[in-house]
Amino acid sequence: MRIRGAPVATLAALVMAVGLVGLRPARAAFQVHKIAEARFTVEPDKPIFILAMGNDGRPGDTVTRGDALHLLGINPGQGRATILDIPRDTYTAMPGGGRDKINAAHATGGAASQARAVGALVGVDVSFVVDADFQAFTAMVDEMGGVDVDVPFAMNDSFSGAFFQPGRVHMDGTAALAFARNRHIDGGDFRRTEDQGLLLLAGLAKLRAGPHGAADLLRYVSILVRHARLEGLSVVDVYRLARLAASIDPQNVRNVVMPGAGGNAGGASVVNVGPGADALFADFRDDAVLQSH
Repeated sequence: MRIRGAPVATLAALVMAVGLVGLRPARAAFQVHKIAEARFTVEPDKPIFILAMGNDGRPGDTVTRGDALHLLGINPGQGRATILDIPRDTYTAMPGGGRDKINAAHATGGAASQARAVGALVGVDVSFVVDADFQAFTAMVDEMGGVDVDVPFAMNDSFSGAFFQPGRVHMDGTAALAFARNRHIDGGDFRRTEDQGLLLLAGLAKLRAGPHGAADLLRYVSILVRHARLEGLSVVDVYRLARLAASIDPQNVRNVVMPGAGGNAGGASVVNVGPGADALFADFRDDAVLQSH
């Protein structure tokens, strides 16, 4: 038996070698969730939707919000994908009723609740959530050896620590976090959300460029699992996800921000879903590929 190119025996050997069986980090700074109501079956004619999320957790925090929300849709048959960037202050329906900023769903119900809120907004079933706080994000980037990010313009922000010149920049974990957090730029949170999508593309490029076989890909899987708590999925599931991601050329991935406009709700600044969002969501959800946007 083989799972997408790798013998199960090889996966079992990896589990035994790195001691992943029953492993749980002392602190759940990084989590990968399989959402119970969604199915994960790699089929050429069906898209797969994964929520990549950074929460605002710091050591000692017990309540966190979804600070960075990116819905990744993958079309295995076409080898194409779309990253749909959702501003964190998007005002929308909450899974438990009522309306609030979309990132509040994480504070009230964790990753699964955040997945439901994003899925309901766009109209898709989210199969997996990758959820990292600041500490986990920097540690993962560092252990990967950093990422090469295409910085779109000069950044000089003392609040986030983002000091970059435009062009390709090699970033360690600290620099990548500063880049992801910089919102003192033209476009504010909308531009920051788009820049976070650029980080995802850089990570995808790293994953695709590094592995040249099952053993190399498994090394990346072992890095992930050493830092992560797996909820509802196995190491084999993580391997399948990594292999799927590595099969997508970053040149075939679109990075698009949800249309929106600033507004006010109950005295708080929010982002209202803008004109054209419904058409974008419909274009995205049928096959995860944008044909008309």
